[in-house]
Amino acid sequence: MKVSLLHPEQDFDASQPLPPLAEDLVQDLELKVLLEAMAKGDEHLFRASTQVLLSGVQDMAVIHYRQEILQDCLKHPDVIRRIYRIPLEFMERKRRQWLWISTRYSPPASILNSAQQMLAATLDLLWELRRIADAYAEQFTSRGFRRFFTMIQQELDDSYLALVERQVNALRFPQGVLLSARLGAGNEGAEYVLRKPNNADQPWIKRMLTRKSPTYSYTLHPRDEAGARILGELRDRGVARAANAVAQAADHIESFFKVLQFELAFYLGCLNLHEALEQLGAPIAFPRPAPVQERRLSCTNLYDVTLLLTMQQAVVGNDVAADGKKLIVITGPNQGGKTTFLRSLGVAQLMMQAGMFVPAESFSANVCTALFTHFKRAEDKTLESGKFQEELQRMNAIVDHLTPNALLLCNESFASTNEREGSEIAWQIVSALLEKRVKVFYVTHMYELAQRFYENDRADALFLRAERLPDGTRTFRLREGEPLETSYGVDVYRKIFGEDNEPLQRESEFARYSGSLQGQQ
Repeated sequence: MKVSLLHPEQDFDASQPLPPLAEDLVQDLELKVLLEAMAKGDEHLFRASTQVLLSGVQDMAVIHYRQEILQDCLKHPDVIRRIYRIPLEFMERKRRQWLWISTRYSPPASILNSAQQMLAATLDLLWELRRIADAYAEQFTSRGFRRFFTMIQQELDDSYLALVERQVNALRFPQGVLLSARLGAGNEGAEYVLRKPNNADQPWIKRMLTRKSPTYSYTLHPRDEAGARILGELRDRGVARAANAVAQAADHIESFFKVLQFELAFYLGCLNLHEALEQLGAPIAFPRPAPVQERRLSCTNLYDVTLLLTMQQAVVGNDVAADGKKLIVITGPNQGGKTTFLRSLGVAQLMMQAGMFVPAESFSANVCTALFTHFKRAEDKTLESGKFQEELQRMNAIVDHLTPNALLLCNESFASTNEREGSEIAWQIVSALLEKRVKVFYVTHMYELAQRFYENDRADALFLRAERLPDGTRTFRLREGEPLETSYGVDVYRKIFGEDNEPLQRESEFARYSGSLQGQQ
């Protein structure tokens, strides 16, 4: 039986490694906040959500497949939680009753006994799963759940479950183990076969009245350890094939429950996140993915979900129309919402390619082959390298894994050196990446870099600027606009130290002063 709730043709491989540099994504996009909201303290939900979110798919058919399933989950959350409790109960029974399949080095009788106990512990759970499928199959509309419920109804029908129950009971061997064998070379036993007990299916009254065939018996002395060991070896020969078959069946059932638990854990995490956003009155939308070769980005009221979950109140969203653009340069005043916007884009891209809803009123973007971030970091406390060297090392690691149609988010990259040097390095790197069909979003205060791209008059570039009102107020919204020479650092100074301690008379003087300092470096 295949679960296939994350892929239409196969089960999700939970053991696959995370993509390269996934730790940087988690740190730069503050994904831990999002994952904790999905997990709600459940370690298994956290692991499943992390694995699926960071292992985004490029196949749009799979994305649509997951979106359909998630929409079913949002309509029937109680049913999903009821199904999820079934594999949880199995894992709890296995832990509590010490159920496991013995290793290949264990005697066949031990393997058979372990497998029989495991199958016995799953029978009522399989019946419960069948009852849920019978009761709710018609209420689900997604291809994934309809296939799943149909598979349960067909594979676990009444006759099959009743047969399994009889076989599990028979494997307890209430009347002992009946074997057949023949004499082989040297009068040694050969061809040991496990047999059903004689007349096991006959009514007890008929068994009482039926004439029994003559039997021959031999009783071991209680202290005959060697004889008991030899008898056990004969028993193992007879049950070996049965032990192998029953162990495979038990392994299959256990694997099914593990996959069911993992794949449902991701959707349960999505339900938890949806409930949290719903309580805060935040909008969500199911995104419209575009082919990987296209350059598509359009969104309305796209907001940073990690900031929302941290502040527990509404945050400002942004509208962007960037279809056909492969370079987006974001400039503007300090503390204007540029990094927040960049983070919201990265998180939305990951959520879309995981098959989730996104934090926006509408969102459409092309699928990317990989997502990387290059955000500014704090000073290296170990003093092993300077900030600029550390930035170059991280960019080198990213370039080693970049592929065509990947997406790179840069936040103040190479701002740790002087503007002239940082702008030149960033210009050469970004230009080379664009030639290799890598999509780049770049937040920068380096006016020389932004203006150079702007004056290049690229039709595939979009320039956004964080909005600042005449009185210095930040709206945290981005508007299309030419890069400005100042980042309005004086506004931040005034906010902290007040009007009476204004360091410079005019912002233009501040800009010239900054330029003269950079010229002296």
